[in-house]
Amino acid sequence: MNFTVGFKPLLGDAHSMDSLEKQLICPICLEMFSKPVVILPCQHNLCRKCANDVFQASNPLWQSRGSTAVSSGGRFRCPSCRHEVVLDRHGVYGLQRNLLVENIIDIYKQESSRPLHSKAEQHLMCEEHEEEKINIYCLSCEVPTCSLCKVFGAHKDCEVAPLPTIYKRQKSELSDGIAMLVAGNDRVQAVITQMEEVCQTIEDNSRRQKQLLNQRFETLCAVLEERKGELLQALAREQEEKLQRVRGLIRQYGDHLEASSKLVESAIQSMEEPQMALYLQQAKELINKVGTMSKVELAGRPEPGYESMEQFSVSVEHVAEMLRTIDFQPGAAGEEEDEEVALDGDEGSAGPEEERMDGSEGLH
Repeated sequence: MNFTVGFKPLLGDAHSMDSLEKQLICPICLEMFSKPVVILPCQHNLCRKCANDVFQASNPLWQSRGSTAVSSGGRFRCPSCRHEVVLDRHGVYGLQRNLLVENIIDIYKQESSRPLHSKAEQHLMCEEHEEEKINIYCLSCEVPTCSLCKVFGAHKDCEVAPLPTIYKRQKSELSDGIAMLVAGNDRVQAVITQMEEVCQTIEDNSRRQKQLLNQRFETLCAVLEERKGELLQALAREQEEKLQRVRGLIRQYGDHLEASSKLVESAIQSMEEPQMALYLQQAKELINKVGTMSKVELAGRPEPGYESMEQFSVSVEHVAEMLRTIDFQPGAAGEEEDEEVALDGDEGSAGPEEERMDGSEGLH
């Protein structure tokens, strides 16, 4: 269905009112703020109801305000700038109200209700029936159309519905999808943070095992140097393989987060389209994209204990003839820790000569 745009004359202050209205739109419900309006620590504003919806989505186990149980605070991320908002035990009801924004909303509504300051209307006109406005939506063809097209035009055999009804329905669907993506993004960010901690733990554990390995080899003779290098290389390879895998997952999650955020931004910009027909032309595609993005399954996280490097522990109790066959013994990790405690205790009482003797005895 093709159609053209027809404009009514604009009032002198229409652009100013439009600009003001855009500043009073909630980034969650995409409607004008409904009181009470709360201000976040990052200075962005939300309807308190919308803030509570996002908070509940990010903290599903948090007790509701009406619960008799005392609950600790929670946290969620600002949908506009991703700043983390930490709440006390009162939840979103502990956030400060933005009375200035609420007063501006009241003034805006008063000004908008005056006939001289009413917004100029803009309608899409049917190209086939130039005097007819686009006022219905064809459910069969999924396009906006006019009443005459339904009566004796291309859509006479189609099922139709009022344009405002479909507009509100699809706008609600897109808004729900945005809320789901925002909550999903918080979970993805939490997973990324956890995997970054896994990387740090892998590096810390690898560093610790390298130190233990060096301590053991420092007590051996020169014949152990070659084997020590081989074992260090094996440990480094395992570390690199694990880090590459986890960092690859981080990049995958990060790419998904970036794509999801861009889709949210695109959807929000679409929601600001004031014309229902223009909006409906692109809403279906956006809704499909949002639905598809919400169902994307990301690769699994590393299994529990993946960051452990204990399998690279070694024992130095082998006989001299078997030194060249030394290999990692994962089960020796506990023994090495006991040896470390014993060595630390001996350092406080034994002299340098005694320590060398103890080291020599440990080799036999």
